[in-house]
Amino acid sequence: ELRSRSSVVSRLHQTQPQVQSAVQQHQAEAQVRQQQQQQAAEVHRQQEVQRHQAEAQAARHQAVAEAQARHQSQQQQNHLQQQNHQSQQNHQHTQTLHQPLQQNHQSLHLQSANHQIADQKSIHQTHIQVPTRGRMPRGKADSRPRGRMTAYAFFVQTCREEHKKKHPEENVVFAEFSKKCAERWKTMLDKEKKRFHEMAEKDKKRYDAEMQNYTPPKGEKQRGKKRKQIKDPNAPKRSLSAFFWFCNDERSKVKSQNPEYGVGDIAKELGRRWAEADSEVKSKYEAMAEKDKARYEKEMTAYKKKNNPAMPAVPVPDQDDEDDEEEELEDDEDE
Repeated sequence: ELRSRSSVVSRLHQTQPQVQSAVQQHQAEAQVRQQQQQQAAEVHRQQEVQRHQAEAQAARHQAVAEAQARHQSQQQQNHLQQQNHQSQQNHQHTQTLHQPLQQNHQSLHLQSANHQIADQKSIHQTHIQVPTRGRMPRGKADSRPRGRMTAYAFFVQTCREEHKKKHPEENVVFAEFSKKCAERWKTMLDKEKKRFHEMAEKDKKRYDAEMQNYTPPKGEKQRGKKRKQIKDPNAPKRSLSAFFWFCNDERSKVKSQNPEYGVGDIAKELGRRWAEADSEVKSKYEAMAEKDKARYEKEMTAYKKKNNPAMPAVPVPDQDDEDDEEEELEDDEDE
């Protein structure tokens, strides 16, 4: 029994290194398998991270593309809305421009009819009251016929009547009112001025007919037809208003932006821009006008002293008489 136990113990001692080596080998294999599993898990994790990053980047690109598309569509809609708004404003502006002209046309029809009736009456009266046997007519027949009116004078008269109807209680400053009428007259088209020229032509015929049948009383100075004064080419150039300085700067812009516009359309657009200009812009051109006015007064004083040294220095008036203004307007129209 002792020998058997000792033999078992000896076998155990012999197999113990083998067992230990087997255990160590098994542990080493387990460690290798664990490392391989960890490496495979790491590779899988990196692949998942890369896949998620790629998906996130694609989603970002898609969101940016959608945002750009939405922005472009919004810009197109805004552009269309602006075009529609601009067209509506242009339509309203043309309506506001044509409305007073239509009113002018109606009032001009009435005035022309009244003038025709007055002309017929005046001609009839002059034929009836022709002096006979060398006797001078008496009473109202001695009064000189009313002077003829120009197209611009008829235009100012019509504007004044319309303004008086709309604002009967308002006190009108004639200088400012005349300045606005002159600016508006220069922006009107030829077809819009046609009626005023027709009225002036009818009034001229009336005046000529009355003057043919008019006999001036004794002692009255015979006044001939006023001749247009020939301008001296060496005279100083007249000063420009703030509106004209504004037109000098804006006319080239209007032509470049609207090459199809004619002279009348350009004048309308300049008038619209001046009306919509803010006070800061207008004050700039008003300062330029004041500076040019001072220049004109200085040069005009020197010019008068040179041509007539004996004449004392007289300040140049701010505005000339109505006839000079009308002549200046007609010269501008011809130009």
